[in-house]
Amino acid sequence: MKQHQEFLAFDIGASNGRGIIGRFDGEKVHLHRVGSFENNFVPQGELGYWDLPHIISQMKGCFVAAWEQSFDPCCFGIDTWGVDYGLLDEKGVLIENPRAYRVATDQEMQAAWQVIDKRAMFEKTGIAALNFNTVYQLYRRVLSGDEALKKAKTLLMMPDLLGYHLTGAMGTEYTNATTTGLMDVHTRTWSGEILSALGIPEGIFTPIDRAGTLRGTLKADIAAALGVPQVAYAAVGTHDTSSAVAAIPGRGNFAFCSSGTWSLFGVETAQPVLSDFVYESGFSNEGTVQGGFRPLKNIMGLWLIQECRREWTREDGKEYHWDEVQALAKDAPMLQSIIDPDEPRFFTAGNMPGKIRDYCRETGQKVPLTRGEIARTVYESLALKYRWAVERLGEIRGSAIESLNIVGGGIQNKLLNQMAADATGLPTTVGPIEGAVLGNILMQMQAMGLVAGLEEARAVARQSVETSLYVPHTNDQWLDAYGKLEQLMEAGK
Repeated sequence: MKQHQEFLAFDIGASNGRGIIGRFDGEKVHLHRVGSFENNFVPQGELGYWDLPHIISQMKGCFVAAWEQSFDPCCFGIDTWGVDYGLLDEKGVLIENPRAYRVATDQEMQAAWQVIDKRAMFEKTGIAALNFNTVYQLYRRVLSGDEALKKAKTLLMMPDLLGYHLTGAMGTEYTNATTTGLMDVHTRTWSGEILSALGIPEGIFTPIDRAGTLRGTLKADIAAALGVPQVAYAAVGTHDTSSAVAAIPGRGNFAFCSSGTWSLFGVETAQPVLSDFVYESGFSNEGTVQGGFRPLKNIMGLWLIQECRREWTREDGKEYHWDEVQALAKDAPMLQSIIDPDEPRFFTAGNMPGKIRDYCRETGQKVPLTRGEIARTVYESLALKYRWAVERLGEIRGSAIESLNIVGGGIQNKLLNQMAADATGLPTTVGPIEGAVLGNILMQMQAMGLVAGLEEARAVARQSVETSLYVPHTNDQWLDAYGKLEQLMEAGK
């Protein structure tokens, strides 16, 4: 391996974005934040849009900040959330700001199934039916006669769109392509069959490439305007979960959870798993950076408590710090009320505490009233849903899961970490907190020839991160509560 190289990772989520330098010293990667910014979609009528010029402007600021802070990255890469995209016209100009997935509805999904059977779509794409999947977003445009889609010559997923505006390079990275519900998992190419059946123009899609490959360099005019070199640009695991999983230091038969706004639970496999069990359990086969698959379940994650905190701040006129929310939950009685985090009402924004109280009232449970009781209900319910996911991942792998590895920003919640261990009964390793960032950097390193594949990259990850181990403390209360969750899920079908 070469030594002492620096890389710039952009990790952009649905609420914030960061620019982080990774300095590789020959053994470890050391992270240094050079910039951060808020990122929220802007509601407009029944839709919502991402402010792309704002995001790009903030990214440019991170380039400037990196050199002002005496860093000299040789490469940069971008990861974001999945499914969202932008449309470009024949001149390569963005037709409108990208739409936000949070305003999805079931109508287009149901209509698509009238054209292509739901099970047949899963067989082709390996992706669970979620109303915000790219395929249903695009079909909404088809059904409405959308002018933007008619004018479009190119579709780029969000991270690829950002990269295009900075470099001029076009491509669709594999891990994000798998989130669309439009990629054929058998050929690893766009499904002409689905596109044709739904009237989505096939010609707007760019070729699918892999993480760990170079795409180009920062545009000369942008570099000159910013006063920075024309740094190389690499395709990384552009779906943030795939980057986070690439950085997991786990070994053996482990399951992973990428904990943030969503909790994404999965395992790694070389080929997609398309069994009836996977389909009926609502698991997806999303891509890995090495070109394999992650059978995983999207579980509503910390979105629930984020929305509660937003409501409490509005009601009380004060901002609740996350440590304060955690402390309130810790002091509340244990396992008094359980919700199914994936109940549809919890997907949308607005008065989340009220929705939780209503759910508990409707299901004949004790209604959580205080801030601490509501927070504890959220955390315990998430932990119990983790157990549900782990049990099914064991069936998918054909052997019991031996340990759990949680990465992402959610690991800062030590109470939830312990609950996860207690509810699943598994030794639970947490870390790295910057999993997506580290995975992003590791794939840049592969593109630049510093590591030769995922195993070598993970060896660097093990050297670079600190992890914590949570030992499970199970008892009958957790077992009884899990039985309650299963009843609630069955009743909600």
